[in-house]
Amino acid sequence: MSVVRSALGPELPESLGIALSGGGDSVALLHLLQRCLARAPVRLFAVTVDHGLRPEAAQEAEEAGRLSETLGIPHDILRWRGWDGQGNLQDRARQARYGLMTDWARRRGVSALALGHTADDQAETLLMRLGRSAGPAGLRGMAGQSLRDGLLLLRPLLGLTRADLRAYLRRQGLGWAEDPSNEDEHYTRVRARAVLAELAPLGITAQSLGDVADNMARVDQALGWAAFQAAGELAQIRAGAVAFEARGFILLPEEIARRLIAGAIGWIGGAGYPPRRAPVAQLLADLRQGGAGALCGCRVMIRRGTVWVCREYNAVRDHRVPATGLWDGRWHFLGRAPEGAEIAALGPEGLAQCPDRRASGLPGAVLEGTPALWLRGRLIAAPLAGMGQSGTLRLENGAAGFRAGLLSH
Repeated sequence: MSVVRSALGPELPESLGIALSGGGDSVALLHLLQRCLARAPVRLFAVTVDHGLRPEAAQEAEEAGRLSETLGIPHDILRWRGWDGQGNLQDRARQARYGLMTDWARRRGVSALALGHTADDQAETLLMRLGRSAGPAGLRGMAGQSLRDGLLLLRPLLGLTRADLRAYLRRQGLGWAEDPSNEDEHYTRVRARAVLAELAPLGITAQSLGDVADNMARVDQALGWAAFQAAGELAQIRAGAVAFEARGFILLPEEIARRLIAGAIGWIGGAGYPPRRAPVAQLLADLRQGGAGALCGCRVMIRRGTVWVCREYNAVRDHRVPATGLWDGRWHFLGRAPEGAEIAALGPEGLAQCPDRRASGLPGAVLEGTPALWLRGRLIAAPLAGMGQSGTLRLENGAAGFRAGLLSH
């Protein structure tokens, strides 16, 4: 029980949600949290997501609710019926589950959500990521605490194995449901579980892989800090693009340079996560040879001693919002605009109508992906290209947002 309490950290949330599937891990989590927080000023709530994928799922959700209420913990059931038979079922179900639980937490006033991931889950995750040639960020595994859409996710069972939890449940006389999909070798995680059992004679266990994840988390944190420092020395935000001083950038260690490019692409594109490692590494190699490229809606190129990462025009050419709206998730127009005016990308056609564009000192490729004000197909203002006097543009989540993203890479 002390392992679980210490994993929660010194500052407890006022209200804590518990993801309760009815399986052994989550039932143990529910019971352990109820015991170790019995005297703490924390309100507990439990939630079960019924994915509707098995006939028994509804009954199991009801049984989970009865157990929760027996322990004095309010319980809600959320239902998902979005599976259309296409794509990766486990991934789709996981994304839907997190979305439903995040919305539930907001409605309930829950500020943190405890998840039942164990040391075995961590080990399986590392094995799967090894198969995808993951770098330090991937091999750090699941964090004990993380933020997702503003909700604090806690994983207090990462220091315990499934066997530990099953033994605890038996001592407490508690039952749990078994999901048949946990034995279906169609799923990569199930195959990883089987491989992990075979590796034990080599000393490769859930505990040892958990130690590797902790070590890689420290490495990743150090690399993130180095990238953060390099950005402070070499990067400027210009017209919503990231501009790196080329001579210093080329001398950076490859991993730091890769993180800067990936961080810039993630910040500009607004995906919420960095692009995959391999395509960024290839883009960086091309860049070092004087080439250029595009990835995730961004262009990367060298112009006049500067490495530019900017919005790709083709990624936003069809995006239009009213003059009062938020364009590309990051730009506001400030000023008076005629009725019916819209914000859209400047593009090559608009750029040709900006005689003072060179005064900005920005490459044409950068300006093409910036916002401009249009009225019935006619350009009326392009503040970043020096055209028009009717207003200015404000960038949301500016330089500080870019640099902060490097620390959570």
